[in-house]
Formats: sequence, structure tokens, C-alpha cells
Amino acid sequence: MTGSLADYPCVPCRGGVPPLTAEQIAPLLAQLEPGWTVEGDRKLVKRFRFKNFVQAVAFVNRITPIAEAEGHHPDLYVAWGKVEVYLWTHKINGLTESDFYMAAKLDRAFSQLQEELRASPGAVGEPA
Repeated sequence: MTGSLADYPCVPCRGGVPPLTAEQIAPLLAQLEPGWTVEGDRKLVKRFRFKNFVQAVAFVNRITPIAEAEGHHPDLYVAWGKVEVYLWTHKINGLTESDFYMAAKLDRAFSQLQEELRASPGAVGEPA
């Protein structure tokens, strides 16, 4: 595997495949941005932080089309100043490589949003 995990397409899981093992998870997790954790070898979890609720919702609105395009939908918890993301492959109740690809895509979207916020204060929930 070469390049960023974010460059790989998510592949729909049809079931019947085993979830990744801890040994398979470790090198994939190491390729993600800091902050991702694995719960029980079954779920990828990350809390993204924002300055306010508007920015948190802007992030959700940014990742929604990515999830739709990839056919891979994270569970999201949105609150003031944060978005918690939970990724796993429901059909096998565990992790596949596609979960890591989606996590990397979300990291990329977060980085792009942060760059835009720095470049244009006031654009999304920032005082001008």
C-alpha cells in the first residue's frame, strides 16, 4: 500500500469476512493522524475539537458528502465545540481497511476546514 490511506476508496463489506485483528490494526492506526483510538478491536473513535457549535456542524456538513460518496457512514455525536466520530463495519461488527480509509478522509476534511478557518476568519462561526 502506497500513498495516503485517504486516497483509497472504501469497499462495501458484504459480510462473511473476519474483522481485522489487533496485529492488522496497529500499522493502519499508525498511518492516521493523532487522536484516533480503537475500542475493543472493534471501533475507531476520534473527537474533533472546534471553537463553537457552528464550526462543529460545518465539519459534519463537510463530511456528509464524503460518507455518501464512499457508501461508508460514521456514527456522529455533535455537541458544542466537538464532533465525536465512531467508525466500524456493521456487517462484521469490527474493523476493515475501509474504516481506516474513511478515518483518513475525515482527517483530511478536518485539516482543510481548519486551513479555511485560518485563512478566512469569520467564514464559519468565527468573529470577524
